Amino acid sequence: MTHDATTTLLLVLTAIAPVAAAAIAGNLATVPNIPTWYVHLAKPSFNPPNWVFAPVWTTLYLMMAYAFYRVLNSGSDWMSFAVAIFLIQIALNAAWSWVFFSFHSPRGGLVVIAALWLAIILTIVAFWQIDRTASMLLAPYLVWVSFAAALNWEIDRLN
Repeated sequence: MTHDATTTLLLVLTAIAPVAAAAIAGNLATVPNIPTWYVHLAKPSFNPPNWVFAPVWTTLYLMMAYAFYRVLNSGSDWMSFAVAIFLIQIALNAAWSWVFFSFHSPRGGLVVIAALWLAIILTIVAFWQIDRTASMLLAPYLVWVSFAAALNWEIDRLN
């Protein structure tokens, strides 16, 4: 679809806003709890060093925002469902940080991450109906959340 510059800017901002909000909310829950709570948890051998998470999540959030922009720009009949499921999954993304880190609940985190994983799958399927590139941009996110779920499972088991 072709848009004027103002419409394009609004679409870009609309795509970035929920992703940025989730990233900020997640950081607010996570960062203060790393040195005070998370550092004391028993972790599995495959737990990456803390410095890995910021660049991975930054990349994934950028890919999500760009994928969401592509869908918003499509004008597809599937767009309403795709937008709704994207917003649900991004809210679950932020919620996981609050449940796991702020509420100190690895078990609660497992419940949220299971719902998040399913919501990502549904988002990928919905995006596929509209824009296959947008859908494929979410594949690394699904892989990372699958890894995070395994990590969450082991942290819950070990603690």
